[in-house]
Amino acid sequence: MCIDKPFMTIRPRYQNMKTLVVAVLGCVLLSSQAHAQSAASAGATTEQFVLKSDGTLVPVAGAGGASTAAQSGTTGVAPQAAPRTATPIAAPQASSPSAPAISSRPITAAPVASSGTIADPESTSAAQAVAAARQALNNKQFTQLSSFVPKARGDILAIYPEYWAVRTKVWSYNAVGAREEIQSFLEKYKGSYLEDRLRTDWILMAARQGDFGIVRELGAVRQSSSNVSCAQLEASHMTGRRATVLEATKVFAPAPACWKLFDQLVADRVLSNEDLLPYLQDALEDNKTTDARKFAAYIFEPADLSAYDAMMAGPAKWLSAQTGSVSGMRAEVVALGLARLARSDLNAAVAATQGTWSSRLPKKNLQWAYGQLGLWGMMRLDPLAIDWYKESGGVRLSVHNEAWRVRAALRQPKIDWAWVIRHIDQMTAAQKADSTWVYWKARGLAATGKKNDAQKAYASIATEYSFYGQLAAEELGKSIAVPDRPAPVTAQELAQARANPGLRRAVTLFKRGWRTDAVPEWNFTLLGMTDRELLAAAELARQEHIYDRVVVTSGRTKKEVDFTQRFVAPFESRVSEQARAVDVDPAWVYGLIRQESLFIMDARSHVGASGLMQLMPATARWMATKIGMKDFTPGKVNDFDTNTKLGTSYLSMVQSDLGGSQVLASAGYNAGPGRPMLWRSRLSAPVEGAIFAETIPFNETRDYVKKVMSNATYYAALFSGQPQSLKQRLGQIDPQPYARSPLP
Repeated sequence: MCIDKPFMTIRPRYQNMKTLVVAVLGCVLLSSQAHAQSAASAGATTEQFVLKSDGTLVPVAGAGGASTAAQSGTTGVAPQAAPRTATPIAAPQASSPSAPAISSRPITAAPVASSGTIADPESTSAAQAVAAARQALNNKQFTQLSSFVPKARGDILAIYPEYWAVRTKVWSYNAVGAREEIQSFLEKYKGSYLEDRLRTDWILMAARQGDFGIVRELGAVRQSSSNVSCAQLEASHMTGRRATVLEATKVFAPAPACWKLFDQLVADRVLSNEDLLPYLQDALEDNKTTDARKFAAYIFEPADLSAYDAMMAGPAKWLSAQTGSVSGMRAEVVALGLARLARSDLNAAVAATQGTWSSRLPKKNLQWAYGQLGLWGMMRLDPLAIDWYKESGGVRLSVHNEAWRVRAALRQPKIDWAWVIRHIDQMTAAQKADSTWVYWKARGLAATGKKNDAQKAYASIATEYSFYGQLAAEELGKSIAVPDRPAPVTAQELAQARANPGLRRAVTLFKRGWRTDAVPEWNFTLLGMTDRELLAAAELARQEHIYDRVVVTSGRTKKEVDFTQRFVAPFESRVSEQARAVDVDPAWVYGLIRQESLFIMDARSHVGASGLMQLMPATARWMATKIGMKDFTPGKVNDFDTNTKLGTSYLSMVQSDLGGSQVLASAGYNAGPGRPMLWRSRLSAPVEGAIFAETIPFNETRDYVKKVMSNATYYAALFSGQPQSLKQRLGQIDPQPYARSPLP
């Protein structure tokens, strides 16, 4: 739990959570030891199941079918949260893609047994050589790397010491023999993640040195980046094909190769001040002052650049020293100064904009400044923000600020839906195609009498498995249900996944604790996979207990959607037991864990939160004292039972402190319980939960709350086997006076 962010939710009750998967699937899920046997169709003999620790179900021996648990020599106890019998549910009639139906299709594929981990053992001398090479790399002992290459042969990760050694040759690729060694590696490991990465390394080094012929010769990489794209565009530009503004702006990101590209294109007059000014405005709005200074240097002549630097050193002082009307680039500096002042002193910026500068700035600069007042007003949820946005007219705003201009209208007691539609239409094509703005425009169309257009818009996103996909489906009269499960992964498909060299390397990296190497290796290997191959890779990850890769991998499928993978529920009986002990909805807890840690037991955030439920150290200590956990030590925070007990207990207290709302409590779990109290106090009238969530002023918390609530709705459908309502779960948020929370 990142206690530095917000989240919310209301409190529906779901019983018999564990029977959900059986009811939804009408069949047995894949276990980590074996795939399930065929389940009876609706109306057939009732079967009994045991939920295993990895979140899968297996039939109980002698209860309607052969028990895979018995066959593998394991025994199980039925989890308390689920009855030992489950009857499959018949699928609803005429289900459409936009209204996924609960599946009752029996599984008829033969069981797929696990043959143990595919990771290479780390006790061999070859594995130890790989580990030694990695240590040498971390210690910057680059000259030692080549000595480990022959010693590492025989280990699946032998490619890594070889890559680390060859990569040092890229730094001086014109040295005798260096190119040949690099080329040899690229040929030897063609198609691998490290071949692609070495090619990327060489492209960037060659571009840095101005060796554009090499950049073009090396061609494309499979896993590109803005840095690589900028290097390749500069190479093209410098070898005879002049780059265009559109090409440059499409690939730019603040990365070394991109700054080098922009340096060249500014010098060659491909990019004009008009092209560059939006970059300066957006960088300053985002408080990226170093990037902003670079753009300012492109745009301003020396006198105006000096004025810009003085303004940045003290916006209020500089603005007050300006006299008379301003125009041209100096007007841009004034508008930027008002924006900068609004960040630190909104009242002073409002007074200056509405007073001194209202008649001295050109209209377009004044409108942009009002847009900045609107943005910083909304960061404080100031009710006047909408008025400032109205003064901005149709001026171009950043993507971030265009969104807030619409959010300001959504938070009003009486929503001006024509305003909402108009400003969504003003967004870029990419932004307004996002499901967020498709949904809110559809709401506007419905509110203004354009029902058919609204229905079409809802239908265009209702098949998305997302927050707004769910809400759109409900606007079309459909409940949220689990889609039919695809045919189970076959033994042959799983065998192919187990034999995949990239997956073998990734699993071995995971098992050795080298997650930073494992994740890109795994993700690269997924490129170009079919839905069936992705499902098999996800099933492999489940068998290897790498649950974050189960979710991420299965989430890439286009047509075959398996919710038992996308919404995997490992340790379900233990988590549900902890949740129910403190009267918290287990589906919500799972929705939160999926977003917090993706089921990575030892996950640690950039702010220091740890474990499945991402507990901050101070919160964990406070909570342990509060519930009388006498044996707690900081070292236990990643322990499963300790983390989930403290996490669910804290979540229960936050929910109680916030009136039972899951939306508010989710925000409080992420941002601290005091923040949703403050945001709620600034409402002028009750709002639907979706509007409250969408207008949370912290970007991370806003995204977090929406994903947790969407996850929780799907988990509830899985656990209960019944259709769900996200709108009902979100509920309504009523304004209440601010009161300081006693919770950390």
